[in-house]
Amino acid sequence: MSSAPIVSIVDDDESVRVATTRLVRVHGFVAHGFSSAEEFLQSPHASDTSCLITDVRMPGMSGVELQSHLIAQGRRNAVIFITAFPEEGSQTRALAAGAVCFLTKPFDGQTLINYLYEALKRTSDGLST
Repeated sequence: MSSAPIVSIVDDDESVRVATTRLVRVHGFVAHGFSSAEEFLQSPHASDTSCLITDVRMPGMSGVELQSHLIAQGRRNAVIFITAFPEEGSQTRALAAGAVCFLTKPFDGQTLINYLYEALKRTSDGLST
């Protein structure tokens, strides 16, 4: 069993997905990339993901809809949103539902990693042992 947190990256833009997955792996995390919310939900990693990094606007299910779906299933994954199209309504809804942050593309890699550490700290603080 790996002790490294699992981070899932969901983005329909392959170049962003691949670059983000590589960035997360370089920092010692296990990272898996998915081209859609539906692909992520059908994967075995939907249940063992510690933090979800997801695009907001994607064909099919949006990132905000994915967050709502996970919450409805009783999953409180830490979520970091990334978007090329910041919309106040989506941002407000996502943050109200517990998202860690809302980053606008292009974003600084170190900023994303800083938020990832914050997200994982929130997740571990929220677990009772």
